[in-house]
Parts: sequence; C-alpha cells; structure tokens
Amino acid sequence: MTDTLLELQKAEEKAAILFQEIENKELIKPGKTEKQINTEVFELADELFGIKKYWHKRIVRAGKNTLHPYDENPEDLTIKEDDILFIDFGPIIEDWEADFGRTYVVGNDIRKIKLMHDVESMWKDANDYLIKNPDITGAQLYQYCTILALNNGWEYGGPIAGHLIGHFPHEQLDGEDKTNYIHPENHTPMNQKDTSGKDRYWIIEIHLIDSKNEIGAFYEQLAGF
Repeated sequence: MTDTLLELQKAEEKAAILFQEIENKELIKPGKTEKQINTEVFELADELFGIKKYWHKRIVRAGKNTLHPYDENPEDLTIKEDDILFIDFGPIIEDWEADFGRTYVVGNDIRKIKLMHDVESMWKDANDYLIKNPDITGAQLYQYCTILALNNGWEYGGPIAGHLIGHFPHEQLDGEDKTNYIHPENHTPMNQKDTSGKDRYWIIEIHLIDSKNEIGAFYEQLAGF
C-alpha cells in the first residue's frame, strides 16, 4: 500500500464517521431546509475533526433537486414527511481530500427506499468491475454505469461517474482535463500513472434518477479496493 493510498483511506474513514454521526444525531428531519442541514453537517464536521475546508461545494439535495447533477444550483427546498435526499461533501482532512456521498429516505415510500438501496448496490457493482478490469478506460466504466442504471429500471443522472482524488489541491492543479474523470470522453486506461509516474486513485460516484417521479439518489466513495 502506498503512502498516498493510506492517507486517502484515513481521510475517508473520518468522512464515514461524520456521515454515521449525521444519522446518530438525527440531523435529517422533515421541516428542515437543505441549507439548514448543510450548515449543521458543516458544524458537526468542525466539532468532530476540526474540518473547516472543502475542496468542492457542499451539497444537500432533496426531492426534485435530487435530479440535478453537481454543476447545477437548484433552489433551497424543505425536507418533507415523505422524501429522499442525498449529501455529498468533499472535506479536506490534514491536506488530503475525501469525497463521500450517501442517500437517505424520510418515510416509508417503497420506490424511494429501493432507489436508495440500488444506488449503493450499483456502486459496489461498478467498483467490482473496476477491480476486475483495472485497465479499462474512464469511458468504458462510465458506459458500464449507465447500463447498470438502465438494467435496474433507472436513468443515469450525471455527466461523470467519478474522478481522481488525492492530495489537495488536485482539482485546481488538473483543471477540467477529461482524463481526470470517469467520463464518456476519457479514453485513457484508469490504471495509467500520472505525469510523475505515480499511481492515480479514483472516486466512483453513482447518480441514479427517476425523472418521471422526480427522485434521485447518489453514492460516492474511494474506489478500486
């Protein structure tokens, strides 16, 4: 195991604890706005680990906003009694990036619950596919994810299915080069080394949507292991 991977895994472990505490403290409740939950999670991360910096915008999306991909900025919604939402945070932990996303259901709607479970299951399928085929391109893995979604009765909601992760600030250094993303235009093997000859590490993110019922789900974490 490389030192880089060890640091990334340590950062992700803290992100996972943060998300578990979101549930333990029951921060997700009807009547709260997305912005309120976002602020409460930010404060919780600071309380638990002293996290104050994030390498990408903090996302909490509920209801019809779960249809929107990362780059969009929909209106602030209030959580309903019967709702679905996802949280996507990218904390910087001791100068290492984490990127963690999970979906939550408020209420007992069967289709929303199925969507929440399916997005996690499909992340695991995509990760297994990457482990078994480490030299696939970003385009091939993206296509695999879109097929997974369709085969399970959903639509794929995002323009990417993941991205590189590393020592902050990887995003600022690498810009919008498609080879840094699990993107339909990335025809580079995912196990290709970086320009310094070092291993690259990937986040897989799965965004599923049901446009008819205006619901979506999201799941994201470090992949390839």
